[in-house]
Formats: sequence, structure tokens, C-alpha cells
Amino acid sequence: MGPTAAGKTAIATTLVERGPFEIVSVDSALVFRHMDIGTGKPGPEVLARAPHRLIDIRDPHERYSAGEFREDALGAIADIRASGSVPLLVGGTGLYFRALEQGLAVLPPADSAVRAGIEREANRAGWPAMHAKLAGIDPASAQRIHPNDPQRIERALEVHALAGRPMSELLARGRHGGLAGPVCRIAIEPTDRSVLHRDIAHRFGRMLDAGLIDEVRDLRGRWPLDERSASMRLVGYRQVWTYLNGKCSRGEMAEQAIAATRQLARRQLTWLRSDPAAVRIDCHAPDAAERVAACAESFVENAGGVSST
Repeated sequence: MGPTAAGKTAIATTLVERGPFEIVSVDSALVFRHMDIGTGKPGPEVLARAPHRLIDIRDPHERYSAGEFREDALGAIADIRASGSVPLLVGGTGLYFRALEQGLAVLPPADSAVRAGIEREANRAGWPAMHAKLAGIDPASAQRIHPNDPQRIERALEVHALAGRPMSELLARGRHGGLAGPVCRIAIEPTDRSVLHRDIAHRFGRMLDAGLIDEVRDLRGRWPLDERSASMRLVGYRQVWTYLNGKCSRGEMAEQAIAATRQLARRQLTWLRSDPAAVRIDCHAPDAAERVAACAESFVENAGGVSST
């Protein structure tokens, strides 16, 4: 586990090349096909060395829920274990990790009509006002959800509209169907956050050089997308979408995307700090890959090979 731009893919690839591991992606961006540059998706050469499950499984106009991820991940884990290998879960989407390891609370399914109403209201009032509205009806969820996270604000408001109860209350009733068996959690994170911030800026510059703007332009032409589409709410894509609509300059777009990516990394690091059992390794340490490998290999050896559920 780790924040964006921490080097998770490179370390995971090293593990696959030296041990009986197979990667299951735990990333809400990599699920989308044809979205390669802005997601930092591993290229063909990396995927040939270390195949990833659960990438490129949805078209850009489709949705993919935490519940769907959980079912797909459990199936992938079972297949990997049946083959005699060890599932290596790699990513930074905390919601997906929690859904897999702890199970899911029973919440009402998405309702397109309710969501459309919430989005119309948000278009008039703005998402900060919607976050304030959430704080009035579900303070616990509002405290947990960042004001700049429209997707989760929308979901919390939708649950309240459909269930007539705060989402926090439904979550407090408990989760069902958690992951059984021993789990080793390794968090790679920076000891110097300024280095991560520098890496984020450099990486976004490389994405622009690689053709991110053309990638988004092509997606807009091929798929029924708008600014409310889950894929286009992703960091980087959201800002390029705004730029293509003529609402900001290229420089402003880049600054906004870098700032939003840094905010995402802060949220991911906050989530990682909430896990007291995770082994923590400096992602910028020269021996980070070796330390992660030693931890993973020790866990597998002590667990007697591939653990069972």
C-alpha cells in the first residue's frame, strides 16, 4: 500500500520477479481501459514481466463499485492461490482495501435518478455547499469525507436519500464478509513528504509530455462522457477536462492537477497512518525494494506458503 507516485509498481514488479507472487491491482483508476497515461498504468513491458489482475476491466463511461471490486478480487485471490502462487495486492485505494479485508456494510445500491438530482443541485450550489449539507444530516460522514471529494459526498447524500438514515449509522451496524486468513500489510510512504511532492510534479509533467491532453481528447470523442463520469473525476483527468472546455490555461491546469494529486497523496497517507499493524518502509530509501521483499518473503515462509481463506 502507498500514496500515489510512491513507486508501488516498481517494487511489486521486483517481488514478482524474485518470488511466487502474482499482482492484484487495488486501484480505482487502473480499472479503466484506454486510460493509460493519466493513471500511470504499467506499460506492456512491465505487464509482460509482472501481469496485473483487475486492470482494464471497465470502459471509461462505466462505473465500478467497491462491492464489485471485492467480488472480483476474491475471485482473483482464489485463482492465484489455487495455482500455488501468493496474491500480492498492490495499490493506494483505501476504500478497496477496506472492502476486501473488512467486508462491506449493507448500503442501498446506486440510484441514477437520485444521483442526477444531487448533481444538478451541486452544479447550482457547488460541492463545498453539498459538503456543508452533508454535515447537517450526517456529521460523522462529513468529518470523514474531504470537502473536495465530490464522488464520496454524492454517495453519502444518495444513501441518506434512499435509506432515510445517515450512511455513518448504516456503516456502524457492521460489515459482512471480510477477508479470512493471515494478511501482511506493507505501507511504503515517504519520510520526507517534500520529495514525494517533487516526484508528483515531475510525473505529471511527464504525463503531459506523453500526450495526456490528447488521451483525454480522444476519450471525449469515443465515449459518452461528461465531467460527472467516474473516470473523468480522477485526478489529472478532471483538470484536463476543464482545460479542454476552455475554462483555464494549460499552465493553470497543470498547477491544479499537481495540487489535487498532492491532496490525494495526503488523504492516502492519513489512511495509511490509521493502520497500526502495517509494516512501514520509506519509499525513497535505496533499499526499499529489498526491505519490502524481505518482509513479504518472511511472511510467506512463516505462513507456510500460500495462506488459505
